[in-house]
Amino acid sequence: MDRNDENDGQPARIPQQRSSVPSFLFLIFMLFILTNHTGDEFLARNHYQDALQSLNHQLSNFTAWLNGTESNFTMPDRNVAATPLVGSFMSFGSRLNPQWASYFSNVTGFAHGEIDFFNITPPSLGSATYPWRTHAETFMGDTNMTDLVNHFGSWNWTGSDKISWSIMDRAPVNVKGVTEKIAIVHGRIDIRHPATSDDMKLDFEGVHFLANGSIYGFAEPTGRHIDIRNIPAFVPEVFQNDTARTIEPELMSRVNKVKDMIDAGVIDQDSTSMPNLPPVFVTLLTVPADGESQGGCGFSVYAQIAPSEIPVKDMEDLEDELQKPTGRWTVKRPPLKLNGVLLSRECGILYNLHDAEGLRSQLFFRKVATYAGISAFVYLVQLLLLSRQVDRSRTPAGLSRLSLWTFLTQSIVDSVSFAGHITFAIIANGRPSLSLVAPAFVACVLFAFESQHAILINQVQAPEDAVAPPPPRPVQQGPSLPSQAVPTPTTAPPRSTGPTFISLLFRHIRSDPQARIWLGMFFFLTFIVRVIVTPSLALVFVASMYSLFWLPQIVRSVKKGRSSALTAEYLIGTSLCRLFHALYFLTCPKNVLDVEPRRWMWYLAIFIFLQVIIILLQQRFGPAFFLPKRFARAQVHDYHPALPLSAADPEAPDESLGDCAICMEAIHTEDEKQLEHVTGGLLRNVGARRSYSLAPCQHLFHTECLEKWLAIKNICPHCRRPLPPL
Repeated sequence: MDRNDENDGQPARIPQQRSSVPSFLFLIFMLFILTNHTGDEFLARNHYQDALQSLNHQLSNFTAWLNGTESNFTMPDRNVAATPLVGSFMSFGSRLNPQWASYFSNVTGFAHGEIDFFNITPPSLGSATYPWRTHAETFMGDTNMTDLVNHFGSWNWTGSDKISWSIMDRAPVNVKGVTEKIAIVHGRIDIRHPATSDDMKLDFEGVHFLANGSIYGFAEPTGRHIDIRNIPAFVPEVFQNDTARTIEPELMSRVNKVKDMIDAGVIDQDSTSMPNLPPVFVTLLTVPADGESQGGCGFSVYAQIAPSEIPVKDMEDLEDELQKPTGRWTVKRPPLKLNGVLLSRECGILYNLHDAEGLRSQLFFRKVATYAGISAFVYLVQLLLLSRQVDRSRTPAGLSRLSLWTFLTQSIVDSVSFAGHITFAIIANGRPSLSLVAPAFVACVLFAFESQHAILINQVQAPEDAVAPPPPRPVQQGPSLPSQAVPTPTTAPPRSTGPTFISLLFRHIRSDPQARIWLGMFFFLTFIVRVIVTPSLALVFVASMYSLFWLPQIVRSVKKGRSSALTAEYLIGTSLCRLFHALYFLTCPKNVLDVEPRRWMWYLAIFIFLQVIIILLQQRFGPAFFLPKRFARAQVHDYHPALPLSAADPEAPDESLGDCAICMEAIHTEDEKQLEHVTGGLLRNVGARRSYSLAPCQHLFHTECLEKWLAIKNICPHCRRPLPPL
């Protein structure tokens, strides 16, 4: 009997697997459209020329002012009340005995500390009882409250409680006539708000006096120009001339740097991506968009480095070893502590920075490299666990017991991790960048393997949700009717129009599951690149994705009435590896990204391991052991119903249930050979009724034959309708 006989002689069409090449090309095209910049290099070159012209103008006027000749530059007046006001919150350093104590000569690195907010506007000071109230009133003077409110903006300055300060300290330059060692410093200050997780970013430019460890500078909102020529106006008067003469070679250095970049053709349309440039240079190269607000509060920054009980000679050896490691012995590195004041007259704000802890750049680079090594090892362990799990569940029978969303969620998390590590490497832009490529690469490989496995699971499980095609309806032939003349239309048939590109695209996406998966990943990666950098959204993403690792697997096992094919090794090992990154960034207070600890991360970890325990118990006590009996009944197809024997045939040697649709041999309920084969397979210790299996499409098989077939495909070999798990 031919299997095509049941389909009225029409051979069953074998669906051909669509190639993923068109979907991949479509994804590449969309990524090209997304990442293609429409900026003009000619416009960027004009920005560089304008920046060079502005710097030359500043340098010429400042040099003329230093020489006492005619100049358009005027040094702003000194506010005499600023020094006693700042002195009420911090003590400025003094010269130390070089044999007993010293200051850090290079503070390049990062500082984090808490700040206290004080409102020094005239209305607020009227009812205040601060001991420094008189100094604040003198400092504010006759401030225009209307302008003050306009500068204040919408930022919640009163709720800010922490500060993050990145500092780049240059080596002091020997200038003729300058007796003090003065280094130019620049960087960025981020004022944090705990409720919104947003930062107010300020560019910083200043000077560092190595003899007494004092730092003076300006901090302005990103996009507002900082004129370093005004720094001598608020340093101590004894250092004013030395500071001014130190500013002049710094301006010359910046002019030469712009010239060299233009001559070398190094034209970057995104000037903010060049971290080696000072903020003032980046500001000159950045042209704000029309209508872009340049509001915000500018600050005068006063900071003092805490002295260390290390002689100057030992401190110099320590600095040399940090800059150029050789392995020689040095004194133990003392902690870097900072105290400071951020003072804004235009907004009436004073921030007191106390006991800020600093981390040198070299130590930060080592910390990043250590994290990158551990992270890459964790991802390698995850890759090993995944490969072992894939080998154990590669058959359709094993894939049908897995949840698609479990592996799809993990692939999404790995794609975010890959993008995050690459972004971190780009921002670091130094020695730690190469080390961060290792975890990014392994995360990308893990993402590819998990995506491929998720696609394979989707292909195997797709027939389960497919609607079985109805049986063909017989054609009823009625009595022949006499032929009648049918009038033919005189009009020509309408001209058929071919499908448009949009209709073909939507048809391809609807018919190709791989295209839908690739398109979904594209939109999700676009969402990651554009939105995931928002801290509050990143926390929601972590909480939602991590909570969905094993929950879909539990639901599928209950729904299908079969336990999962996940091993305890994979469940426990993957959960520990996944929680490593989340616990490090959300519970460790000294992580490399300085993310604030979140207490709810511990509850999320407990929830994840609770899911693991439930999956392991499902494999032992049943998929729905934790549900009431009325909800625990899964609709499972009974492959072994009671069947009557075939009609007695006087010529047949024995009775049978019929012929197997695979091997075409008779099915006997008391065949010892068949029972031996059945009990040797997946269905062990079963009775005689298990020697046969009746599919939902009413095709009968040997259980042994159907078991082998379902290890290859999960559709009926006769009518190609989807089959439930055996």
